[in-house]
Amino acid sequence: MFSTMKELFSPVNKDLRKRILFTLGSLIIFILGISIRVPGTKELTSNLGFLELINAMGGGALQNFSIFALGVTPYITASIIMQLLQMDIIPYFAELSKQGPTGRQKLNQITRYLGIIFSFIEGYALAFAFIGKTGSPMEYLYISTILTAGTSFLLWLGDQITQKGIGNGLSLIIMAGIIATLPQMFIDAFTNLIAFDGTAQVITLGVVKFALFVILYFAIIIGVIFVQEAERRIPIQYANKSTSAFGSAAQSFMPIKINSAGVIPVIFASSLLSIPSIIAQVIKNEGFTVFIQKYMTYTTPIGFLIYVALIFFFAYFYTFIQLKPEEFAKNLQENGGYIPGIRPGEETKKHISRVLSRLTILGAAFLVVIAGLPILFSNLTSLPTSVSIGGTGLLIVVGVALETYKQLEGSLLTRSYKRGYSRR
Repeated sequence: MFSTMKELFSPVNKDLRKRILFTLGSLIIFILGISIRVPGTKELTSNLGFLELINAMGGGALQNFSIFALGVTPYITASIIMQLLQMDIIPYFAELSKQGPTGRQKLNQITRYLGIIFSFIEGYALAFAFIGKTGSPMEYLYISTILTAGTSFLLWLGDQITQKGIGNGLSLIIMAGIIATLPQMFIDAFTNLIAFDGTAQVITLGVVKFALFVILYFAIIIGVIFVQEAERRIPIQYANKSTSAFGSAAQSFMPIKINSAGVIPVIFASSLLSIPSIIAQVIKNEGFTVFIQKYMTYTTPIGFLIYVALIFFFAYFYTFIQLKPEEFAKNLQENGGYIPGIRPGEETKKHISRVLSRLTILGAAFLVVIAGLPILFSNLTSLPTSVSIGGTGLLIVVGVALETYKQLEGSLLTRSYKRGYSRR
């Protein structure tokens, strides 16, 4: 890492530093926009419940009811739906996914239009849910239009970061929103754990508690990095490759991450579990609302078990959609490759499916632990809800940070190779 930073500040990488500064400047614009509230609205003081994940991803923009209250969540929803539709559900989308860069460009354009439509619908629903029936249709339309414009601006800003900056723009915007809430979280933890008006013994005990909280927080970050980078390598040999001096065929590997699905299962589970809550807020039926609060929120035992079951289900669902063992086995056989000790074809498919199933159990269990830590932490401690450990936000931050660092490191490595080649 230190060599990467040294290489970054080299005079020959001035343009790369400009890209980094452009990225930081764009993220600062996003952070400033979080504090700009939608005209005519006020900060939400009620518990957000199922919307807490959206609020965390937006840096508290939803709580503040800012112009960026929806963040890029509508686009994420649209992306997930488009990925599902490409599974031969709609032949047109499946065909586009096979057309290379041209098809991907069209799919990306359709996804953005769909994301803007979702942002308008979600904005209208938020306006109705939080303002109530006292508002007029024009007020709902006014608020939803502003929220849609905010999401559209963030999509444009994310594109600018991707093209002129470093890393994936939309992912960095989400990461910046989550990181923006961290200073306040540590301040709240500090003020609640350390009672300065108490005795010296009480203050010392509070300092120890705060130190343990910080150590535990960073220990969880290290654990998340370890699991995110962990992978199972399946050896692959190709019969048509030239043999080495020892007579063995050239061998490569198929790396499969333990958490291949990333944070998608948690987002899926949270979204599905939030639907009854949205309906309850709209219809305002007391009996139905009480039922939802008791059994369909992940802060209750039954709701948490449903939440865990949904995470496991979507982890399996999304992993097998992405990796497709049958398609991999077919492509491997067509290219003259095989897994040592496994027959090509059906046995290869079964072997890959078996490995994926075992890894997905570990990955889903990891997601359950990370997603469940804030819930257990808030129930077992008297700290405010703004103070938590683990959580989906931490998983997103670590994943995006690792991806951006690898892209930066790869860019520096490519430049050093080009300079070395030009000197020859």
